[in-house]
Amino acid sequence: MTEAQTFIPLAIAILVISDSRSESDDRSGQALRQGIEIAGHHVIAKTIVPDNIYQIRSAVSNWIADDAVDIVITTGGTGVTGRDGTPEAITPLLDKTLDGFGEVFRMLSYQDIKTSTIQSRAVAGVANGTYIFCLPGSPNACRTAWEHLIKEQLDYRTKPCNLVQLIPRLREH
Repeated sequence: MTEAQTFIPLAIAILVISDSRSESDDRSGQALRQGIEIAGHHVIAKTIVPDNIYQIRSAVSNWIADDAVDIVITTGGTGVTGRDGTPEAITPLLDKTLDGFGEVFRMLSYQDIKTSTIQSRAVAGVANGTYIFCLPGSPNACRTAWEHLIKEQLDYRTKPCNLVQLIPRLREH
């Protein structure tokens, strides 16, 4: 493309999944909000729900049914404990998975947390034309995912390709 591309701000919803966090002590959601807003996107909703697959699925389902939401980013519930159920909540909603997201996220995380990265079940995909990214609950994991992986893919100017340019085609059948 020879014409200069301009930044396209996206509408992003954040879901914090935690049995113990509130708005006042939610550092992961705050880290995501800060990165999103600095990048020039809009946080149009932010909610905290407990580690319960049905409450997670309900919140995300409402956002993927809303044409005003382009992206959903969740934080928390991607580990291996009995309460961690984000992948189980989200995967049935996905029309397509972005398998490379989890693979690259774990590769990036290895630099900071070494082999502990195998405990991460970070996933991403598309549901009803909405991108969904499910991140671990630590602020560092959220910053790693946003700064080194998601931010560039949500910037229309990223070459050779990015997820934004595909948004108009996500609902094709």
